[in-house]
Formats: sequence, structure tokens, C-alpha cells
Amino acid sequence: MVEKRRDARGRVLRNGEIQMSDGRYRYKYTDTYGQSRYVYSWRLDKNDRMLAGKKREPSLREKEKQIAADLFDQIVPEGGRLTVAALVEKYVSLKTGVRPTTEAGYRTVLNLLRREEFGHRRIDKVRISDAKAWLIQLQKNGRGFSTIRTIRGILRPAFQMAVDDDLIRKNPFGFELATVIYNDSVTREALTRDQERKFLKFVQEDRHFKRYYDGIYILFHTGLRISEFTGLTKADIDFKNMKINVDHQLQRYVGVGYKVVEPKTESGIRQIPMTPEVSECFRRIIKSRAKPKKEPVIDGYAGFLFLDKDGHPMVAMHWEKYFQHICEKYNKIYKVQMPKVTPHVCRHTYCSRMAAARMNPKTLQYLMGHSDISVTLNTYTHLGFEEASEEVQRLLSGG
Repeated sequence: MVEKRRDARGRVLRNGEIQMSDGRYRYKYTDTYGQSRYVYSWRLDKNDRMLAGKKREPSLREKEKQIAADLFDQIVPEGGRLTVAALVEKYVSLKTGVRPTTEAGYRTVLNLLRREEFGHRRIDKVRISDAKAWLIQLQKNGRGFSTIRTIRGILRPAFQMAVDDDLIRKNPFGFELATVIYNDSVTREALTRDQERKFLKFVQEDRHFKRYYDGIYILFHTGLRISEFTGLTKADIDFKNMKINVDHQLQRYVGVGYKVVEPKTESGIRQIPMTPEVSECFRRIIKSRAKPKKEPVIDGYAGFLFLDKDGHPMVAMHWEKYFQHICEKYNKIYKVQMPKVTPHVCRHTYCSRMAAARMNPKTLQYLMGHSDISVTLNTYTHLGFEEASEEVQRLLSGG
């Protein structure tokens, strides 16, 4: 009869188990690829006391139990030895035909993971608590909520791919982000009518900034996205039917240059009615538009309304800087400060103004180019006492 193997404490060792000369336990097994694998632990059983000075880890038999379950479910051992960064790189390589902005986002996240210790961790070693702790640390290090949301927006589907490929059992990024980090994004509030009037008056009367008045007036009174606005060409302005045709956006990407892209959704393609005042603004813009030495043509589009000093089409960055400088100058002059005004604030102000005027939500959804009406309806939550009071009076009077 073959004598059973035992450890230093006289306990019977199972097949594949040995106790090494330094006291550590080892288990040998064969993975799904037929390769020999080894796992180690200073403890044989979960009830064994941890040795002083040694890092706490599962006992050998706890590891054996997990290995048996993984082999039964055909889970690839050790997560295929993929690191977090390698997993995301694999995920990104499968995403084709994406927008340049999306590609730039992928590169940013990959560069971050290659620098961070977290990116070099093996994917099967990442627990939910590890994922949460990393995102919390990113915020502590100064990363904003929207940036972290973008990072998590890539990691979650990448880890889900690993789950689907049987590399890991559970997606450690499957939690709701708002339950882990706080949203420190600045809420873009609509300007009051008085603020809008003062802002436009200041621009119109300022010797330097008055050249931007017509464009800013249009932004306040059409609800256009800034990339839709900068993408407008002379052919998009229909003076006869008093409408603006919106079916593309102008973007400029680092390392790529200018690109004309379609709206993200079909809802972005729309026709916006022009008021006589907006029409006059466009007429002045077209009349005063300098004729460039060479008309810029981007992806087949020409006749862009707004050109910079070099004859290139203006992009969102130009207008965001103009708004920033206008606010800075205004607030240096007046004691009553103007809140931060951006092109998106103009859009939000227009949307809020139409909601306050009780425009049909579906009509407003169309004008704003929202694909989801819940986005439009959320605008109604920004209405205050003044609008509520007017509505109550209207209903009581039977209007």
C-alpha cells in the first residue's frame, strides 16, 4: 500500500499538492490548453493562521476550488494573462469606423492606462472594489467627473468583452458611476432675459467684440450646437423660405485636421425656422464675409460663413475663446458679474426660453435635434418661480 503524502503538520496532501522545503504549498494542474500551471500559498487550508510578515492571500485549497470551477466553466486561466491596458487595446482594435473624437478618446485612455499601475494589473486580479478605488483616486488627483465617465465608458465594455470571451467571470466596472464618485461638473444654467439682453448689448457696443455680435445673436436665437453653427455654409441659409438647413457639423481634430461629420443621430438633421432678426444677422455676415485668396473646401463643403484671419473656417474653439474674453472684459467693468457664458449656454438659454413659452415638447425636441425627448423634458426642470407663476395665472384665467 502506497503511503499517503503528508505536510509538516501531518495532514494528508491531495493529488497535485506538495509542501516545499521553505514551507510554502504548491498545487499543480493542467489548464484548458493542456499546459501545466502552478499556484502557491503559505496556507493549506482557509482555517490556517497566516504567517507573520507574509501577505494575506487565499489558502491553497481555496485557490484549487476556484481553479476547478473555472475549468468546469471553461474560464481561461489567469484571464489569459491580459493586463488591463492590453485588454483595452484589444477592445479598441475591434472598434472600426468610429468618429475621430472617439478615436482620440481611446488614445487618451490607453495612454493613461500605460502610465498607471492599475493598467498593468492582470484582468482576473481586478475586483469591483479595486475598480471603484481607482476611479476615486483619479478624482482625488484632479480628474473631472466627465473625464472619469469617459474612462469608465471604455473600460466597462472592454471588461464585458473579457466576460463574454470567458477570460473572467464578472465585470468589475458594472456599477453605476454616480454611486462611487460625485458629479463635480458645472451645471450650465440658462441666462435670464435681463442677462441675455445685457450680454448682447455689451457685445454690440464694444469696439472690439461687436464683430461677433451677429453670430452670438444667432446662437441665442436658434439653439444651434456650436459645431453645427461653424459648419454652416452659404448654401445652408435659405432666405426664400426663412430656414436654416442643418445636416452636418464642422470639427477640427488634433493630428487629423478639419472634418465635416454627420450629426450623431438622425434627429440632428433638421430645418430651423429663422426670425426676421436672425435672417438679417445672416445677411450682414454674408455681406461682410472677406473673400479668401483660396476658398477652403472640406470634405466637399465650401462657402463656410465664418473664416479666421488665415482664411480657414472657424471652429468651436474660436467661439469659446471669444465668449471667454467677452465675459472677462464685462466682469472687469461691471460690479454685477455676468455668469459664465459659452456657446452651449446660448443653446440651453434658447431651449429654456422656448420651454418657458410653453412650446410643445415634441416641437422643441425637433428644433434642438434631441434624439431622446427626456433630454428636452429635463429643460423644463430649469424653469423657476416666474414661469410657474405665469402658468398658474394662465390656467386660473382660463387662458
